[in-house]
Amino acid sequence: MDLIWEQVVVDAQDPVALVRWWAEALGWVVVADAADEFEIRPTPDRVPGLLFVPVPEEKSGKNRLHSDFRPVDQTAEVERLLSLGARRADVGQRDASWVVLADPEGNEFCILGGRGAARFLEPVT
Repeated sequence: MDLIWEQVVVDAQDPVALVRWWAEALGWVVVADAADEFEIRPTPDRVPGLLFVPVPEEKSGKNRLHSDFRPVDQTAEVERLLSLGARRADVGQRDASWVVLADPEGNEFCILGGRGAARFLEPVT
């Protein structure tokens, strides 16, 4: 196979605001800033990135695809993201070991247990 994972495309009503939010949340850099697409990456030459494109409609329903992030300290990272404008989201996770958050446009993502947590114990969300 000769494929390279280039990016994940995110539909957004306000791609400029959302790309800025995710760049701050992840500590990534903006590598494309055009009228119809905005991309961030961990570093300018490292992929995959996140590409934000404008769409007229609001998000509706639960994401069919979402990102999971594993921080060093789950509690501290959840608090940091909430302070940036994320909000808690309920997708039916009940008493899960991960925390489901949503970005400012409602896209859900998960903050898993800290990096010391046993990976094989994390349920698939």
